[in-house]
Amino acid sequence: MPAKRLLLMCGDFAEDYETMVPFQALKAVGHRVDAVCPDKRAGDSIATAIHDFEGDQTYSEKPGHRFTLNADFATVEPADYDGLVIAGGRAPEYLRLNDKVIALVRHFFSADKPVAAICHGAQLLAAARVLEGRTCSAYPACRPEVELAGGRYADIAVDDAVTDGKLVTAPAWPAHPAWLAQFLSVLGTRIEH
Repeated sequence: MPAKRLLLMCGDFAEDYETMVPFQALKAVGHRVDAVCPDKRAGDSIATAIHDFEGDQTYSEKPGHRFTLNADFATVEPADYDGLVIAGGRAPEYLRLNDKVIALVRHFFSADKPVAAICHGAQLLAAARVLEGRTCSAYPACRPEVELAGGRYADIAVDDAVTDGKLVTAPAWPAHPAWLAQFLSVLGTRIEH
């Protein structure tokens, strides 16, 4: 199967692991991944944050790495991509306020293309109004947004993922193995040992 061209939507304070791991893993299996952020160009970087689960009522946040974007958001044509990956963290809070981002997300759903969202990425899906009747996992604090958008919240283990048609979602970065495996399956990517 030929390599897919994928779009990674991220922004400042996207969760470090939820940005870098899918970017690197999807490239490692041969896909082209264009990482973009509104108002930024290829070569610009975003600040990431490391969210950890240390027994408090919510996650803790520490500074992450700088992540260098490799494509220009302003020139993205969604029709040129085979799938969309939405990183979690705090970035979806402001990404959902950008009309072009919302239109981009809606394109992938109306064109029935694969979409992978993790953690707070569900905030962007809810804002784009693409969750009606769909099962979606997310960081537990996003459950109300999933349900208010007409979705069915999947209350699954933090290291699990759920697929509903071509939508693959997970609660947080500990789910990377399940989330990426399910997304690769939806993409039609086969890895043989």
